[in-house]
Amino acid sequence: MAKGYTYLGDYFGAQSVSDSAFIYYSLADKIYDNLNDDYNLAKTLLNKALLQYKESDFSGSEIAVFNALRAVKEKKANDILYDSYNLLGIVYNEREEYNKAIEFHNKAFKALESIVEDGVIPLEFQSKATSFNNIGFVYLNLKEYKQAKDYFEKGLAQENLLRDKPSLYAMILENYAYSKFKLKESDGLPDLFFKSLKMRDSLQLTAGIIVNKIHLSEYFASKTDTIKAMQYAKQALATARMSKNYQNVLASLNQLAIIEPKKASVYTKEYIHINDSLHKAERKIGNKFTRIEYETDEIQSENTDLVEQNRNLVYIFSGLAMLGLFTFVIKTQKAKNRELLFKQQQQKANEEIYNLMISQQNTIEGIRIKEKKRVARELHDGVLGRMFGVRINLDSLNKIDDGTAVEKRNNYLTELKSIEQDIREISHDLNREKSELINNFVAIVDNLFEDQKKTFKSKLVSIIDSGIKWELVSNSVKINLYRILQEVLQNVNKYATADNIKIELKKEEDHLILMMSDDGVGFNVKTAKKGIGLQNILFRTNECDGVVDIKSKKGEGTIITITVPIE
Repeated sequence: MAKGYTYLGDYFGAQSVSDSAFIYYSLADKIYDNLNDDYNLAKTLLNKALLQYKESDFSGSEIAVFNALRAVKEKKANDILYDSYNLLGIVYNEREEYNKAIEFHNKAFKALESIVEDGVIPLEFQSKATSFNNIGFVYLNLKEYKQAKDYFEKGLAQENLLRDKPSLYAMILENYAYSKFKLKESDGLPDLFFKSLKMRDSLQLTAGIIVNKIHLSEYFASKTDTIKAMQYAKQALATARMSKNYQNVLASLNQLAIIEPKKASVYTKEYIHINDSLHKAERKIGNKFTRIEYETDEIQSENTDLVEQNRNLVYIFSGLAMLGLFTFVIKTQKAKNRELLFKQQQQKANEEIYNLMISQQNTIEGIRIKEKKRVARELHDGVLGRMFGVRINLDSLNKIDDGTAVEKRNNYLTELKSIEQDIREISHDLNREKSELINNFVAIVDNLFEDQKKTFKSKLVSIIDSGIKWELVSNSVKINLYRILQEVLQNVNKYATADNIKIELKKEEDHLILMMSDDGVGFNVKTAKKGIGLQNILFRTNECDGVVDIKSKKGEGTIITITVPIE
């Protein structure tokens, strides 16, 4: 069973269906854990870690790798150690923790020497060349180009590298060329770049082609060949967009902003927009994997309980020959199993709905804020400071007694002041977080109201207190309030036959108050509390530590008031 789940995980991983792959790997590692098969448990955990890394869930990947290392602690498993240390090095490099990255890549290399000697990994895999490239790449990010170049040279020196792994050879060659470029060593350039690009093009390695063209753009920009620099940068941007490789889209936009300063503000705005979207997507992926693991544990626990219950029932009732009761139990268990199967089938749909709600909330990650403020500071402190200096110098030239020159200089001063104002507005816009946060939740609710007005005849009046600071309200409260609004509108549309609906959301002291009223047929509150719709409203209000007050009589409409405490 564990092997079967692993193969299913491999299949869905190859198809880029990450959530399904993660589910099957999770099921496999639970079985291996119960069997005390630490080696296969560690391999499965590494599969999960690699999957999380590919989806940019670096924290989740790091945790999974350390769990794998704990599984084989004090056991001879150098191949697991190599894969674990190598992946940790790559993860820390992505997180810009370069010293840790080098530490774990060196550990991986030490483990690799042992398994190569033992013959566990064939030489054709070119694992040494891979490790040299990984270490060199970290030094490249550290801008220690001499050391980076040395490691790339070691990688290229590996026997039969071009024959065994041409894609790896092309990558190391390109990295080697880039380190030489950074060291201002012109011999062999740009031919080394072109050689690597030609190989990657023949192998259809899209990501490598994009990186090659960005580096060629940098190279020609350094040679003041702006036309070629812009040509390669735009080609890289087009390829990255077509392949939906958004990290390389960011790199291409950054390069274009450097070589095309007149359009730098356009490229910068697009860069910030895509960067924000990537951070949100990464957060959703991390939350999704955590939730899948939790739900898999729940389903596994329920299945285990059901199996145990079946066995006990068989032992007890088979001896008593109570065929009727035995049949009843079997039918009950089948019904529960069908329910569990249904839950599994609904899981993916529920994840998408939940992720959609999360993506609409006002949680802005620290990286996004930090990046925006950094750009704002650079615009304000750097660019404005230099422009101010130029303006002062031009102003001093007005002392020259030449009427035409003075008029031209004044024109320049006016233009510089206009540019200063534009940049100042951009700086302020980048720091204007609160209005975006407020509009996020309000926009979601307004969309719900607009759909109601378009679909149903009832007249809807909505009032939302503009003084509510939505950025201070927790995501849990906002999601539950939204779901309550959905439930109430659904009930009104189904049963109330109301002509008028009024919804008011306001703040009083340290409470949010949601009041919903209609002039429909009304209902008996005591009887209706058993219904699923009102049970859902009560449950969600309770999750927010709030209280519900329902007033309704037949023929007199309905008023529902929900009071939720907020900090």
